[in-house]
Amino acid sequence: MAYEFTVSGRIAKPVHEVFEAVADPGELSAYFTTGGAKGRLETGATVSWDFHDFPGAFPVHVVEVVPDSRIVLRWDAAPDDDAAGTYQTTVTMTFEGLDDGRTLVRIHEGGFRESDAGRKASFGNCEGWTGMLCAMRVWKEHGIRFREGFYK
Repeated sequence: MAYEFTVSGRIAKPVHEVFEAVADPGELSAYFTTGGAKGRLETGATVSWDFHDFPGAFPVHVVEVVPDSRIVLRWDAAPDDDAAGTYQTTVTMTFEGLDDGRTLVRIHEGGFRESDAGRKASFGNCEGWTGMLCAMRVWKEHGIRFREGFYK
């Protein structure tokens, strides 16, 4: 069984607004991709995400987008200490409007290799997606760029 995880959080904004915070590169750059995002998340697209804490922009392959509901991405997982080399993991984000007007966001990532390097990479990405949800909440609810200056 390969390593996988799911993180989730509630954001006090309507589902469309929260979905757009991920799909729109300008929004995503405001609170998550500390080096910037290029390209809107649309089915079949390959976009670029850059983070100050991981040097260099890297491609993100958009497998599926269902507006206001679901985003599925694939990207390279290449732990430095994985002798087997690069492979891809799958990230699935779901957006669910709640009765109280908030949005529940779930992020699942799976496909990490069953190895020490795969375990380490999954733990790191779990931390990263948790941080993304926290930063998105602070951005959408309070207009604060939580990660600005955090890594550089």
